[in-house]
Amino acid sequence: MRLNADFSERVVMTPDAYHWVDSPTLGVQRMMLDRIGEEVARATSLVRYAPDSRFPAHEHGGGEELLVLEGEFADEHGIYPAGTYLRNPIGTSHAPRAGRQGTLLFVKLHQFSPRDTARKVIDTQARPWQSGPEEGLMTMPLHDFDGEHVALVKYAPDTLCELHIHRGGEEILVLEGTYHDEHGAYPKGSWLRNPHQSTHTPFTEEDGALVYVKSGHLMPG
Repeated sequence: MRLNADFSERVVMTPDAYHWVDSPTLGVQRMMLDRIGEEVARATSLVRYAPDSRFPAHEHGGGEELLVLEGEFADEHGIYPAGTYLRNPIGTSHAPRAGRQGTLLFVKLHQFSPRDTARKVIDTQARPWQSGPEEGLMTMPLHDFDGEHVALVKYAPDTLCELHIHRGGEEILVLEGTYHDEHGAYPKGSWLRNPHQSTHTPFTEEDGALVYVKSGHLMPG
C-alpha cells in the first residue's frame, strides 16, 4: 500500500474526511494518514481502541512514536493517560491495551533512526510550558534528535505569526481549537504535512489552538 507516500507533496486531512478501517485485531481501528507497506509499514495513523481491547505483543522493528489523545492507554510497562507522549525505539516490544473508556492514539511507525535509542514517556499535562519564538506562542519540547524536532505549541487567541520556511518539512496535528494559515482553516483533529522548503503564515482566531508539531524529518532522500 502507498498512501500519501510522496513526501514532496502537501497533504491535509480534516475530520470530515476520516475513514476508519478495521485492523486485524478485533476492537482496534485505524485512520491511515500516510503509509508505505502493508501490515508492517512506515505509517502515520490515528488508532482507535474499543474499551478494554488489546493488541498482540509485538516488537518495534522501526520504532514507535505515540501521543495519547483520548482515554487511557497501557502496556506491561505502565499506564498512560490522555496527554502522554511515548517513544519506543527500535528493538523494544510491548503488549498494548486500552482502559475502560477505550483510547485514541496518534501513532508513527518505522520512522526512527537506528541511533535514536532513548525511550521516552512524557506526561504533557504536568510538563511546564516555555515562551515561544513569537508573541502569543508557548512551546513544550518533547524530542530532538539529528535535526528532527517534536513539540507541542500553544497559540493564544488572535495570534498572527510570521511567514516561515519548513526546512526538512513540518507535520502538524491539531489537538485543540482551530489552526489557520493562508491556505485554509484546520479544526481539532486535522493533520497537515508540509514538505521541505514549503512556506506558510500560521494564525489563530478567537478559539486559539494547541498543536503537535514535528519538523526536520522530511528532508529529501
